[in-house]
Amino acid sequence: MTTIEAPAPAQPKRKTLYRGDPGMWSWALHRITGVTLFFFLFVHVLDTALVRVNPDTYDQSIAIYKNPIVALMEMGLVVAVLFHALNGVRVILVDFWSQGPRYQKQMLWIVLAIWVLVSAAGVGRQFFYLLTEH
Repeated sequence: MTTIEAPAPAQPKRKTLYRGDPGMWSWALHRITGVTLFFFLFVHVLDTALVRVNPDTYDQSIAIYKNPIVALMEMGLVVAVLFHALNGVRVILVDFWSQGPRYQKQMLWIVLAIWVLVSAAGVGRQFFYLLTEH
């Protein structure tokens, strides 16, 4: 005896690898902020090393950093550092706390709330200094 199976419904094409789950986006953002921080630290070590090689070149590079575009980049750096650090704590809790996997979504929303609040305070303070100090 044979059975006739109905054809499987056509799957909609996905435009992205991620399906919109917040945990997947936090995973991707954690990696992106980690790479960003790595490159910042690399450049920071190089420009700080200039003080031993040629102090005048070091002074020139520091003078370049004193403009509004770099100030905006510093604000982005603060936001990236805060997300990476707070999400890193969440990842540690998921890995090492026995109840971590059970509460990972709730912890993600808590991390995002703390991140928004602390980032707003940090960026606000940086805007204050950008607009008042020359």
